[in-house]
Amino acid sequence: MTLSSKRPGATTSADHARLEAELLGGERLATPMDLATADPILLAGGGGISAERWRALGALPLLRDKQGLVVAVPDQWTPQQREALLRELGDHASGCRFRQALASDLSRALGGKGPTAAAGTPGSPPAARRSLLEDLDLPSADTELTELNDVDDLESGALANASPVVSLVDRILVEALQSGASDIHIEPQENNLMVRVRLDGVLQKLLDDLPWSLTPAVTSRLKIMADLDIAERRMPQDGRIRRNFRGRKMDFRVSTLPSRHGEKVVLRLLDSGATQLGLDTLITDEQSRRAVRTMGSKPFGMILVTGPTGSGKSTTLYALLSERNSPTINISTVEDPIEYSFKGITQTQVNREKGLDFSTALRAFMRQDPDVLLVGETRDQETARTAVEAALTGHLVLTTLHSNDAVGAFARLEEMGVEPFMVSASLLGVVSQRLIRRVCDQCRIGYKPSEEELSRFGLLAGKETEVTFYKPLKTSAGTGACPKCQGNGYKGRVGVYEVLTMNETLATAVSKRATTEMLRRLALESGMKSLLGYGLDLVREGYTTLEEVERMLLTDTGLESERRARALSALTCKGCGAGLQDEWLECPYCLTSRE
Repeated sequence: MTLSSKRPGATTSADHARLEAELLGGERLATPMDLATADPILLAGGGGISAERWRALGALPLLRDKQGLVVAVPDQWTPQQREALLRELGDHASGCRFRQALASDLSRALGGKGPTAAAGTPGSPPAARRSLLEDLDLPSADTELTELNDVDDLESGALANASPVVSLVDRILVEALQSGASDIHIEPQENNLMVRVRLDGVLQKLLDDLPWSLTPAVTSRLKIMADLDIAERRMPQDGRIRRNFRGRKMDFRVSTLPSRHGEKVVLRLLDSGATQLGLDTLITDEQSRRAVRTMGSKPFGMILVTGPTGSGKSTTLYALLSERNSPTINISTVEDPIEYSFKGITQTQVNREKGLDFSTALRAFMRQDPDVLLVGETRDQETARTAVEAALTGHLVLTTLHSNDAVGAFARLEEMGVEPFMVSASLLGVVSQRLIRRVCDQCRIGYKPSEEELSRFGLLAGKETEVTFYKPLKTSAGTGACPKCQGNGYKGRVGVYEVLTMNETLATAVSKRATTEMLRRLALESGMKSLLGYGLDLVREGYTTLEEVERMLLTDTGLESERRARALSALTCKGCGAGLQDEWLECPYCLTSRE
């Protein structure tokens, strides 16, 4: 497999090299457009050096401001080469500043031959895809494999500092960033090193397998970037890499894990400069959105957002915070890590090495006159108890919890040792969520599902006659593939929400330690829409497909909840809301026919 993706408008090799250099150096490189604005007077000798000498050096004077001269130099220049240029500039060297650029871009700007510019012009065909190993002087993949335990740590570290390995790792990171991946998995296998990325929640192999002999070098390079101990290979480690990418700060959460064939490394990509989405964009269902917004407007209490890792819990909490953010409210957050930056909000990063965990930060917040508190994750008894106590003493607490659905949060809190009567008194509601893929609206195919297919979801064909169902059009990437989804059939993701709002009946049942099944029945009777029900509504509205709902949401518990909710709605008159009996065909109060 190769580096760039087969999509119209894909970056050329020069664009890719520029991005790699920016990612490695943390500095934005001058583009050909920037170089085109260079002052011709300076190039002609106004900088103390003739135009011929500038071309021989491969450097370009851009402008002269109040501080001094600004010169574009190749990004691979060493400090000694820069010092030599300053000596040659003589009196003009005072206040001189350097700006990096690709040597090929400088060659074209100086009138040299260099690579042709046609490859990067708009409308030209995409550059040929490159292998991750292209142009890299790496150890031969045919060399005899050695056991990981026999590899010397110092040799491994030296190899990781070599330029080819640095470039290889940067190419992996750049490819993941360009493809919009959320995670990178670097997994040693018996005979190779496998690289996979997670796109729209699904792991995919977009990159070629690498020789197994590169495993120690790639792992060591990532450990160095994340400030981890490269000599420790028998224990898991966690770290962070921060790089600039296209003018935005990108964080990579790094986790290493010893495995049979070497250390597996997983990187979670976090874009701290990403645009925040509001509740109106996140939650498509009006009833669920209104319930979440009502909970978030309360002066005190606790709101739990549950779901698996990568389900968008933090995004939902940030959307709630943004609606409450104002100069009249003191908002404090403790996170691990801080994923998005907010103006007017005090954000605290967990630092376990120094003893600053969620519960410690939460106790400190209580002495800072808070109004709204956000706890990144409730994972232990101490944090849970502190959060509940804060909610009971006049503060609005937002936090996340790992449970399968909204009702499962009660059992999870009880397992942590929080007394049910404290939960019932403090909890405002629980939001459970998932992310499912959006079917591509450019190439989706309308079809009529069979009765058997609909029955798996508890649907009746006779009641879905006016609904247009869609399925994805999956093709091989390349010529003829959909330009929007590249033949995947899906593009982007949409949230699925299950919103449980606490009421007196539920609070009483929780305090009496009612079973999860009883709590689920009471929640459905109070109007909660299940995850499966929300997902089926998205199918009816054309956002996604039955295939995707089955993959992410269809469980025995979810199907039973959806059938129960449908049965409850059938026993309620759509006209006046009165309760109906099973044998009634119409409402005796308003004469509305029963569905």
